[in-house]
Amino acid sequence: MLPSLQPIPLKERVSFIFLQYGEIDVVDGSFVLVDQNGIRTHIPVGSVTCIMLEPGTRVSHAAAVLAGRVGTLLVWVGEAGVRMYAAGQPGGARADKLLYQAKLALDENARLRVVRKMYALRFGELPPVRRSVEQLRGMEGARVRKMYAFTAQRFGIRWDGRHYDPDRWDAGDIVNRCLSSATSCLYGITEAALLAAGYAPAIGFIHSGKPLSFVYDIADILKFETVVPVAFRIASQAPPEPERRVRLECRNVFRQERTLERLIPLIEDVLAAGEMTIPQPAADMLPPAIPNPEKIGDDGHRG
Repeated sequence: MLPSLQPIPLKERVSFIFLQYGEIDVVDGSFVLVDQNGIRTHIPVGSVTCIMLEPGTRVSHAAAVLAGRVGTLLVWVGEAGVRMYAAGQPGGARADKLLYQAKLALDENARLRVVRKMYALRFGELPPVRRSVEQLRGMEGARVRKMYAFTAQRFGIRWDGRHYDPDRWDAGDIVNRCLSSATSCLYGITEAALLAAGYAPAIGFIHSGKPLSFVYDIADILKFETVVPVAFRIASQAPPEPERRVRLECRNVFRQERTLERLIPLIEDVLAAGEMTIPQPAADMLPPAIPNPEKIGDDGHRG
């Protein structure tokens, strides 16, 4: 018999790939994309952090099972990757990490310490003291608008602000389309990192009320040093397929900057600023009926 599948740690994987126009299945034990002509393209599912599924794809049950076992996130996205409809591994896979995250988010003082840490990591300096989360959010927004304007000036692009209509994608200007494609790539690998670490994407500290609130919190820390310059640079070149160019360049940047290697330690560092310990199970709780096997993957992998 073959040995059981063991997830590869997130930091050792390729960041993401996009698939479209085909049926994803497991054929002869391999994860493949089969197009309308029956041509098979083998996908190294176990060595990819997340697979973005664009319109025109279908996923078999066997393919979803294999992706889950090796800890690869399947993300159903809209055209050009700017909408995220669903993920193949919702929630977190570690109850202790979920309770820890929720405890930090619900404690006013702990949440403020976490937000201040995010601000410091993003802008390279501590925020002013005696500021509420709402005040810090306003300060962050002002600085971000200036950073967008400065980056646009750096690449010689006219900048009228960050806006786009996902229902009228082609009506947006090229720089906003490039930014949307770039940030969707960053959000995808950030969500995969959160799930792999055992946390919930929906429990945010700056953002709230959205399925990916914590994803936005963490991704925003890295956004301007990774994907934003890529988006502006590609937009300044005005290539025929700007969204595709952005994806390829983002993948190269993630590899060069070792983004996957940084994400989980970054998440842990941010939450540690709340100065709380991970809750232990109550003494009267029952242990799992079927013990989890030892594995080499990250904490949250269900594989």
